[in-house]
Amino acid sequence: MSHIAKPRTTAVILAGGTGQRVGLSIPKQLLKIAGKAVIEHTLTTFENADSIDDIIVLMAPGYVPDIEKIVAKAGFQKVTRIIEGGSTRNETTERAISALGEGLAEGEDRNVLFHDAVRPLLSRRVIDDCVIALERFQAVDVAIPSADTIIVTRTHGDDGEFITEIPDRSRLRRGQTPQAFKLSTIRRAYEVAAGDPNFQATDDCSVVLKYLPDVPIHVVAGDEYNMKVTQPVDVFIADKLFQLASTAAPEQVDEAAYRELLTGKTLVVFGGSYGIGKDIAEVAEGYGATVYALGRSTTGTHVENPEEVDDALSKAYGETGRIDYVINTAGVLRIGKLAETDNATIEEALKVNYLAPVQIARSAYKYLAETKGQLLLYTSSSYTRGRAEYSLYSSTKAAMVNLTQALADEWAGDGIRVNCINPERTATPMRTKAFGQEPTGTLLSSEAVARTSLDVLLSELTGHVIDVRQQDPTAGAAKASGFEAALASVLDVQDGV
Repeated sequence: MSHIAKPRTTAVILAGGTGQRVGLSIPKQLLKIAGKAVIEHTLTTFENADSIDDIIVLMAPGYVPDIEKIVAKAGFQKVTRIIEGGSTRNETTERAISALGEGLAEGEDRNVLFHDAVRPLLSRRVIDDCVIALERFQAVDVAIPSADTIIVTRTHGDDGEFITEIPDRSRLRRGQTPQAFKLSTIRRAYEVAAGDPNFQATDDCSVVLKYLPDVPIHVVAGDEYNMKVTQPVDVFIADKLFQLASTAAPEQVDEAAYRELLTGKTLVVFGGSYGIGKDIAEVAEGYGATVYALGRSTTGTHVENPEEVDDALSKAYGETGRIDYVINTAGVLRIGKLAETDNATIEEALKVNYLAPVQIARSAYKYLAETKGQLLLYTSSSYTRGRAEYSLYSSTKAAMVNLTQALADEWAGDGIRVNCINPERTATPMRTKAFGQEPTGTLLSSEAVARTSLDVLLSELTGHVIDVRQQDPTAGAAKASGFEAALASVLDVQDGV
């Protein structure tokens, strides 16, 4: 029985837009959202998708060098070609089809996914579903139901528009990308279309539908957040979704992997006297790391004192010759009405929850630059929505997210990673002090958060907020889709700390 090899799957990133509708002087795919160019977010998703073998980029004329720089800096291994796009969407697709056909043996086919570069919120689930669908179908579209009533209008002179038809909404779908095809199918559709002097299309499925009517086009369920950055407001919406999005931390294969990755490494943990910080220190030490667990009650280290932070890092470096990871779990939770809060309490909250992480980051920079290490900060679910009597805590925790994303971008060239853990309500002494004893089983364990923290430290992630949720069956590791978690967190009104 002969073995039939699976066809290669190529992602074609269509980046020919000029950004005129967004009011930019540069193509919108080069606009920065959440610290990275829009197209870099898009390329990262395809780079990390196991179902994608290689990537071709079709870029707006004159901007190919910009993409080459992004690809080189990010180290994308799957991007094999960057080509200038055409003056129209059709022409750009035709150039991609031509490039894809080069080097193919006679009778050989491949899968191809065409995706708009300015849809940076695409999930890997949609990519995988498209590739799986191509095992049965020659053409695949991605769409979501329309939540809005769609009307058809006609203009009557100076009187404006009038409704002529209201289609049945239950059958209407909003098309997205990627659109996926067997290369032979989309090539044949364009060959037939070339004989039509009036040929014009804004997407590729419509070309198959019109010129190869006998080819069924399967529809894969898309995502609401797979939005297209087209209008100025889209820039702000996408940026906010990235800010709120959580990311899953990749777990290590087994215990031996943790030991191999942590043996010989130096961790400095501020807030390491108890709770999450203490658990991180103990687990990491158990895997062979040298750990400096620092805290007010154990080592007399006050994070709000820059000199003590400097001395602690200097000591760790002097004794081990390196600092690989710096973690700050220190924080204070003061609940109360702002108008009734005294100056000393306000000053303490700002010094411990905001200024201390800033000082820790500044002091740690030179050490982490040497080891290409990571700074790990902590936020709270209340960062997404400030609530009554949490004004100081919520606002400083929101600052940790912004600090994380800003430093990840600022330090990327130095190879330093910066991430932020967002634990759901966790059983820590700080929480017990604020809320007293709470029902068993309603809180995360601090060890579960510590385990996920280690996974983040040992990953290549940077600039991410990693949710740790109690309902996770795997000891608190963050598994939810990032943008599903983002949408959930916007609506979340729980008293998380």
